[in-house]
Amino acid sequence: MVRPFYPGGDYERFDYSGGAVVVDNPPFSILSKICTFYRTEQIPFFLFAPYLTIFSSTSRNGAHMIVTDSTIEYANGAQVNTSFVTSFGDDLIRTAPDLANAIDETVKRVRKEQRRHPPKYAYPRELLTVSRLGKIGRQVEFRVKASDVAFTRALDSQKAVKKAIYGGGYLLSEAKAAELKAAELKAAELKAAELKAAEDVTVWPLSETERRIIENLAQESRG
Repeated sequence: MVRPFYPGGDYERFDYSGGAVVVDNPPFSILSKICTFYRTEQIPFFLFAPYLTIFSSTSRNGAHMIVTDSTIEYANGAQVNTSFVTSFGDDLIRTAPDLANAIDETVKRVRKEQRRHPPKYAYPRELLTVSRLGKIGRQVEFRVKASDVAFTRALDSQKAVKKAIYGGGYLLSEAKAAELKAAELKAAELKAAELKAAEDVTVWPLSETERRIIENLAQESRG
């Protein structure tokens, strides 16, 4: 079994000699093209596929579809409803209860283990991700010029362990990174102020009797 889909990889030039079978999670955006390539080259495959659009993305190239609707959380944190396409079998479309249930059990076990030891990731402040902008976009206007950034799909430290930035990111100049950090701090302050203003607080006032009691307590304490 081989996995030709990794950052920087080229599945069309991958070495499939020796009876290789492809078992991998390919880019869903070109899934139809990938299936056509493997069927043309007679390379057996079993691939992850998008659940809701599996018919439209694979039905015209003869790939066999296994519909499981399995919610899988990938290494980048994205949770995607997933099914599968394969060169094996005779049916165009089928369900696979054993496979679907096995995946569910595996997902439950992995999530239980992750709750005990949840992975934590932190990116350097010089990396701009869409989620960073999403967190400040309602409070602060932030603009980036093309000259301030350089696009990257993965940091070199991630490539070494076959990780990537979900959705890609931009390396920022030092000046722009400092500007973004300041924008994040400002957004946090504005959010806190908005939450405080939105609180529905009932203020219970003191009665005149209670105020007299307090005044008497003060006099007694002085005496």
